[in-house]
Amino acid sequence: MDDLDILAVARRVIRANGAAVLAAESALGDAFLRACHVLVESKGKVLVTGSGTSGAIASRAAHLLSVAGTPAFYLSPTDGVHGGLGVLRAEDSVIAISKGGSSAELNEFSRRARSLAHCLIVITASHDSELASLADHILPLTLPADADLGAIIATGSSLSTAALLDAITEVTRMMRGYRWDQVIYTHPAGAVGRDGPAIATLLDEE
Repeated sequence: MDDLDILAVARRVIRANGAAVLAAESALGDAFLRACHVLVESKGKVLVTGSGTSGAIASRAAHLLSVAGTPAFYLSPTDGVHGGLGVLRAEDSVIAISKGGSSAELNEFSRRARSLAHCLIVITASHDSELASLADHILPLTLPADADLGAIIATGSSLSTAALLDAITEVTRMMRGYRWDQVIYTHPAGAVGRDGPAIATLLDEE
């Protein structure tokens, strides 16, 4: 590859990722609204799960939800079916993430989790998958054909899922009335803790 080829490939990947992120809007509708209401009105915690790259996105989402006032944690399907399911209670909610919805371990985890928890929310690009059939609320992603590298590596699809979960994070924060000074109180470390209080005061006054 010469330098022009290298830059052309890089541009193609970035543009495909950008289109995939915008495609997250396809999941905004009645099911999205119901899922947000469930998460805000629930008295329990939110378990976010997924395998592989979806697991990395699930871990990120659990962290951000907690930062923004929705108590959440990540549990891998593998750990879940090896006893971790015992953490769930009837008031908890589960968010399961899978592009294809065909992971046997994730589906088994989700099936059992659904019987233990209040509800199962599924984010998937395979609307007729086994995982989707288990859900109380399906947030369906409609992705461009070139969203993922080689239609194999979960690049754009994972970014699309992350964008949708970011939207849930901010919507639920606002629905809860969770103020920025509360965000800063539980995030006192790093640049956020250093610079956040002054910024939070301005944001909460808006």
